[in-house]
Amino acid sequence: MVISDTQLRQFDLLINGGIVGSSSGKYFDLVNPSTGEVFARVADACPEDVKKAISDARQKFDEGTWRGMSVAERGIYLKKIAALIRKHAKELADLESVNIGKTLKQSSFIDVPTAADCFEYFGSLEALPKDRQNSVTDPVKSLTTFEPMGVVSCIIPWNYPLIMAAWKIAPALIAGNSVVFKPSSIGCASIMRLAQLVKESGLPAGILNVVTTTDKDAARLLVTDKNIDMVSFTGGTQTGQEIMRLASQTTKKVSLELGGKSPNIVFGDCDLETAVGGTMSAIFMNQGQMCTAGSRLLLEESIYEKFMKLLVEKTKGLKIGNALDYQTEFGPVISKEQQQKALRYTEEAVGQGAKLSCGGKIPNVGAYRDTPLQNGFYLEPTILENVTNNMKVAQEEIFGPVLAVMKFKDEQQAIAIANDSAYGLASCVWTKDLTKADRVAKQLQCGTVWINTYGGFYNAASFGGYKQSGFGRELGVEGFLEYMQSKHVCIDQTAGGKSLVTSWF
Repeated sequence: MVISDTQLRQFDLLINGGIVGSSSGKYFDLVNPSTGEVFARVADACPEDVKKAISDARQKFDEGTWRGMSVAERGIYLKKIAALIRKHAKELADLESVNIGKTLKQSSFIDVPTAADCFEYFGSLEALPKDRQNSVTDPVKSLTTFEPMGVVSCIIPWNYPLIMAAWKIAPALIAGNSVVFKPSSIGCASIMRLAQLVKESGLPAGILNVVTTTDKDAARLLVTDKNIDMVSFTGGTQTGQEIMRLASQTTKKVSLELGGKSPNIVFGDCDLETAVGGTMSAIFMNQGQMCTAGSRLLLEESIYEKFMKLLVEKTKGLKIGNALDYQTEFGPVISKEQQQKALRYTEEAVGQGAKLSCGGKIPNVGAYRDTPLQNGFYLEPTILENVTNNMKVAQEEIFGPVLAVMKFKDEQQAIAIANDSAYGLASCVWTKDLTKADRVAKQLQCGTVWINTYGGFYNAASFGGYKQSGFGRELGVEGFLEYMQSKHVCIDQTAGGKSLVTSWF
């Protein structure tokens, strides 16, 4: 049953410091994947709204007030945003869970605190990269200086709205840029509430604009408009490729964090229970809807049977239910489309010879603690054995709770299987032999290697991919520098002030 219009929560756009509806007057619905019910409506930005947001961001950047502030002055606003996120933590966690289907445990203890910490971290930076004097032999003073990119458009998907917003907005703003930010139209409730908190923080008008839309022409402007200097995109690889194509028309900078098919490599000398727990987190956290999901389990033959018995047993015991129930360990996927996509991949893999060891279907109504699941987008956590690395289930990103399990005999075979992928975002290695772990990590073709853990993201450490997982970095020094550009300033110091070039003709 759909909630009546009088109960719906309404969210509007943040443009030039004002919370405003779309100039078209249109709104779109947000659906709770736990229940299938509409719970909110959001202003649907039209091209005119996006153009205004870009124009206002351009004007504010060109005026120079924001970029002319010291880093410490800009940081005050970021720290205010961090404080407001913490003040409204429960509300933001509830919105994240009701909109995405992410368990309340994860929204409360990971997503909201991580977002606040990121704003505070970048807001606490003491200075931008200092001018660097270059060592040259000519009689000149050669300086490399750093400046903000200008107007940056940031575009994210629906799976980690608050975290990804912080990862992009905080470094972009502290570097002195102005930002136009677009969250996904199916997972934006927490971001639209964050936009209201940004206004409350007193951030100067137009420095951060938040628009969301179902209009492809409106969204495309965030890449094609000549007033956009840089595009920072997180999402699917095919969409990233289209953004590259569109951005080439105006030769603007692009940073892409795209898909993944991350290998989770478990050696026979691992701590078994630790590796099983880590494997479950790597594929079943957020119902597998993570670009870094450890969706390929590479398991050494010597422990295969023992490991799989424990993994399947624990997976079958996960409590499926409404994401807002604190007892829920495994919520719904975001939509009916994602649910059916995962089922299709599973069915095809079984048809190709894979063994369905766990899950692979929609849960029975009332089968889990009498939770009514019939209207939500639920899917059992799924484990497939006898998978070969050439199967689609092992090569293509499903973005759901489907684990493809493969055996390996030795270290070199594990590395070969792990690297046999178009993607290169992340990987895990489980072993007590840290010398071996280091040796393997150096040979893995990916941007992040976790050893005896999964999912450690830190504001001081960069994150990004190899190959079709994209280029550019989030977080760390490298992620901060993505939002800046360097300039060479060359000052003649020839005796008498007349360099050779001045008398060339």
